[in-house]
Amino acid sequence: MSSRRQGFAVLVVGAGPAGIAAACAAAEAGQETAVLDSSPWPGGQIWRGEEGGAGERDARCWMGRLKSSGARVFCGATAFAAPGPNRLLAETPAGVLDLGWRRLVIATGARELFLPFPGWTLPGVIGPGGLHAMAKEGWPVSGKRVVVAGSGPLLLAAAAGLKRLGARVALIAEQSPWRKVLRFGRGLLRHPRKLAQGLGLKARLLGVPYRCSCWPVRAEGADSVRRVALTNGRRSWTEGCDYLACAFHLEPNLEFPRLLGCAIEAGFVRVGQFQETTVENVWCAGEPTGIGGADCAVVEGAIAGLAAAGLRERARALFRARASWHDFRAALRDAFELRAELRQMSTADTLVCRCEDVPRRELEACESWTEAKLRTRCGMGACQGRVCGAGARFLFGWENESIRPPLFPVNLASLAREAGDCKTA
Repeated sequence: MSSRRQGFAVLVVGAGPAGIAAACAAAEAGQETAVLDSSPWPGGQIWRGEEGGAGERDARCWMGRLKSSGARVFCGATAFAAPGPNRLLAETPAGVLDLGWRRLVIATGARELFLPFPGWTLPGVIGPGGLHAMAKEGWPVSGKRVVVAGSGPLLLAAAAGLKRLGARVALIAEQSPWRKVLRFGRGLLRHPRKLAQGLGLKARLLGVPYRCSCWPVRAEGADSVRRVALTNGRRSWTEGCDYLACAFHLEPNLEFPRLLGCAIEAGFVRVGQFQETTVENVWCAGEPTGIGGADCAVVEGAIAGLAAAGLRERARALFRARASWHDFRAALRDAFELRAELRQMSTADTLVCRCEDVPRRELEACESWTEAKLRTRCGMGACQGRVCGAGARFLFGWENESIRPPLFPVNLASLAREAGDCKTA
C-alpha cells in the first residue's frame, strides 16, 4: 500500500457542516487548506441526499462554496493515527495519506446513541438515521411497517424521510415528556428557521401517532424483529413492525480529539471563545463540542476556520450568532434529557456489548470501564466501544478514556506504516 506525504497550513478532519464551514473560511482567507472525511462524499450524514427545503439549499450552497474555495478535499479518507506532532495518517482506497499541518480543526460530528434493551440486537433493529440513510441509497422500505423510537428531533426527520420513501410509519415514540417537548417547541419561536423546519416535518407526518413519555422495553421476533413492546410507565403494549428504528439522540465522536489529548468536559471537547481546544493549534467545532444541529455547527466551524487562519476579528463578528445557537443547543439538551427509567430497559441477560456478547450481569460486577474491558472484553470488538461505551456510560457512569491508534479498523499495511513511523519518531 503506497503512502503520500503532504502538508497544509490548515487541516480539517470531518467534512460535515462544521468541517466544510471551517475549510471554506480558512481557504478563502488564503490558507493552504485540506479537509478529509471517511465518507465517499462531503456533507456528512446531515447533508447526505437532503430532500427539499432549507437543508437542501444549504447543502447545495456549501458544496458549491467548498468547490470554489480552493480547499483540497479527501473523501474516503479515515484518520486513524497521529504518529507525531502535527501529523496524522489517513487510510484511503489508494493508500495511506501522511498529512502534516500547522493548524488543525476537528469536526468529527456525532453518531446515533444506542441503549441496550432485550432484543435490540435483532436484525431489523437499527438507528433512525441509519435506516433513513440506507433507504436513500436504495434499501427497500416501501410498504414496510416501521416503528420509530428513542429521543430527539432526529426521530421526526427520519420518520418523515422514511414515509416519503414509502414506509408505513406506525408510531413515533419519544421518551421525553410532553411538557418538555412542548416547551422546546415554544422556544422555537426565537428560531424561525427551526420552527419552519419542525412545522414542515409535522405536516409531512400528518396522521402518524407521536407519543411522548413512551419508550421500548423489548423487541421480539425469531430471525428478525416482528414487534416491539412499548411502555409509557403506566401500561405496556406491542406494535407490529418490520423495522424498529431506535436511537436515543446523538453521541459525539470524541476518539480523535481524545487521541490528540484534548480535554473533555461533561462528555464534550472543552473549547474557548474561538473554538480552540486545550491543545496548541487545535480547534474543534460542531457536535463534539455540544449537540446543536447543522446551523450551530456551521457557525462554530466558520469561527474555528477564521481563527485558524489568524482572522480573529472576523471570527468575533460571529459570536452573537453562535450565542443564539448555543441557546438553542441548551434547549435541545434540556428537552431531550434521558429519563432514569431507561436504565431499567435492560435485564441481567441483555447484551450490552454485542461485539463480544457481554451481558449486563457481567458488567455489574465491575467498577470501571477499564476493569470491564480486562474482565469481560467489553469494548474490545469491531466497534471498539463506540456502541457499548456510550451505553455503559449511561448505565454505570463509566468514561472510556483509553484511546489508542488505530482509531478504526484498517488494513495491516496501514498498521505497518504506523508502526514504522513510531520506530523512527
